[in-house]
Amino acid sequence: MKLLSQTISYKSLLLLTLVTLLTVACSKEDSPAPQVPDTPDPEPTSKDVTAHDFMWKAMNLWYFWQADVADLSDSRFSTNKSYNDYLQAQGEPDAFYNDKLLFSEDRFSYLAEDYVDLVQSFQGISRSNGLEFGLSLFANSENVYGYVRYIVPGSNAATADISRGEIFTGVDGQTLNLDNYQSLLFGDNTTYTLNMASIENNTIASNGKSVSLTKEEGLSENPVFLTKVIETNGIKVGYIVYNGFTSNYNEELNEAFGTLKAAGVTELVLDLRYNPGGSVNSSRLLASMIYGTDTSKLYIQQRWNSKIQPQLSESQLKDYFANSTGESPINTLNLPRVYIIATGSSASASELLINGLDPYMEVIHVGSTTRGKNEFSITLVDLPSNSFIYNADKASSINAKNSWGLQPLVGRNENADGFFDYTSGFTPDHEIREVLGNYGEFGSLTEPLLAKALSLITGVSTSSSARTSSLETMPLNEIDHSKNHTILKERMYLDKDISLEIK
Repeated sequence: MKLLSQTISYKSLLLLTLVTLLTVACSKEDSPAPQVPDTPDPEPTSKDVTAHDFMWKAMNLWYFWQADVADLSDSRFSTNKSYNDYLQAQGEPDAFYNDKLLFSEDRFSYLAEDYVDLVQSFQGISRSNGLEFGLSLFANSENVYGYVRYIVPGSNAATADISRGEIFTGVDGQTLNLDNYQSLLFGDNTTYTLNMASIENNTIASNGKSVSLTKEEGLSENPVFLTKVIETNGIKVGYIVYNGFTSNYNEELNEAFGTLKAAGVTELVLDLRYNPGGSVNSSRLLASMIYGTDTSKLYIQQRWNSKIQPQLSESQLKDYFANSTGESPINTLNLPRVYIIATGSSASASELLINGLDPYMEVIHVGSTTRGKNEFSITLVDLPSNSFIYNADKASSINAKNSWGLQPLVGRNENADGFFDYTSGFTPDHEIREVLGNYGEFGSLTEPLLAKALSLITGVSTSSSARTSSLETMPLNEIDHSKNHTILKERMYLDKDISLEIK
């Protein structure tokens, strides 16, 4: 019998030139399928370990911390039988992935029972009623209250009598608490009724209002939520609320910058307060819209695991500023500085933008400390002929008996100066938090976070940014928010063509 290290090791995989698309979108060309070594399937038994086998092999090749996980070691198993026995002893596939294959410091790798859900999430498609909200605890209590952040246009919530800043304390007549809020708000229920509340004398009390909402399949969210030109003290300021780095909407983002450019704005406030991240390429394009289109200037560079890194050329590891979205020329503002509103709900590609721009321009961060995520992921499916990388053009070849999709962290991003260590988040230059008693409307000159940014631009304090005491009357100490319960969550995914070849 051959030793398993000879038959299931993936080092031989990299002896072949392969071209694969690290993305959730279609590749532009049908590249030759890379070959996977002829590895034996697990020995037939009463237990089906197809999913476990796929997970181990895919993670052994691609996982950023493969060398740090004992069960993923190339020398972990001496025979095919020991490998098969190991798989047979494991529990459900999700438990196997989370408990056996992930590094202890990994906060963001995840999986889905159906890879289609992963693919659609990267396209901004989800099952949702369109209500985005945050959740906090009442003081000295386990009871929870929610507050509306924004409503997705064209959604079910957009047709209901509910708006930004409104508060709710119950669902279907049940008071929200730490034990029930997840099942009531994020469970399998298609429809629920929110029991609304109001602030009275600095406390939250029921107001008798109810709002019924229905989750819809296939809701698509345009992340370019608001584009506005603000003229204040003789200065034209561009303001964009951008709620997700979704590659399907790169053209809409570029059009928004075209509007600001045509208006002659000289300053920009980019609002990423609720942006959990997404596409690395969308981050690169946005950086180019803000700073410039000099394609000789390095935006970011990637660092992979020790198996993958040597197979990539220097040009493949580096991403430069862009002059085109791929469909149209970049509308760039060529600014020397940018004001970015970011909070604890700003993660991954939002933080990548801050880090990538920092070597080239002044980045003024208004808000609170960001999430702290500097690693990127790719989508892996049971497709050995394509090195387990999802490719829409090859979807028909994915093992029909195994729908699991993995989204593991496979590398980290560094800026042009080589900096990457922001796992504790970026601290703000000017700290200011949203408060329930003065939530404000997006784009309003009195909305506290925007007001602060505008005061920094003009040098003139607004009434909102100057009233510190009123801003602290009811600060939001958030424990959770609705985007945490989507598949995309705080993910950053790599979406570019890349070649691997032995050196």
